[in-house]
Amino acid sequence: MGSAKKTESTSRKARIEEMRRAEQSRERRNRVLTITASVIVVAGLVAGGAFLIKSQSDDDSAASDSKSASGKFVTGKDGVKKWSTKLTQNHVTKDVKYPMEPPVGGDHNQVWMNCNGDVYEAAIKNVNAVHSLEHGAVWVTYNSKASDADVKALAEKVKKTPYSLMSPVEDQKDPIMLSAWGHQRTVKGASDPDVGTFFETYVQGKQTPEPGAACTNGLSK
Repeated sequence: MGSAKKTESTSRKARIEEMRRAEQSRERRNRVLTITASVIVVAGLVAGGAFLIKSQSDDDSAASDSKSASGKFVTGKDGVKKWSTKLTQNHVTKDVKYPMEPPVGGDHNQVWMNCNGDVYEAAIKNVNAVHSLEHGAVWVTYNSKASDADVKALAEKVKKTPYSLMSPVEDQKDPIMLSAWGHQRTVKGASDPDVGTFFETYVQGKQTPEPGAACTNGLSK
């Protein structure tokens, strides 16, 4: 069994590294296309002002609808909580009132938080972090009840893990929580074996709506 787990872990790391290389290739291609894309966007803004106004209105409506998201967490035998209903994936311009804290999915801003092993010392916006989860990231969060030693150790793990990010969330229920799209769990500390299991399962895991999507070139603070 140990050999099987080691093989699975090696395969996952290789897959993440392959996605990372693909992302870097996309970034190079995007830089080449930036000037052309900018011209197209400007032309679209000039020609479609009325359409953009309508789109803005549609975004605002989507944000309002997301406040009434139905569903609840269902806890599995492994201690991982799974959201019971399908989570929406609309891009909105307003803040979203999520039915859970930290959120594990739902409508979100079109710009993601960088999640290439990024550790944020200050709170970040939920609407951007949720977009990172959509890309297959694991979000480590903590509040003031977490020990400094645990926070430091978890930060080191995140820094070594592509498709992960970390930030404080003071209003969360427990001192240390791990979130992925549609999934969440509490852990006792950095040395809790459930930390490693959660990362192995959910970093670019099967729950990811947009596997391989970028975790860089987003927001950095």
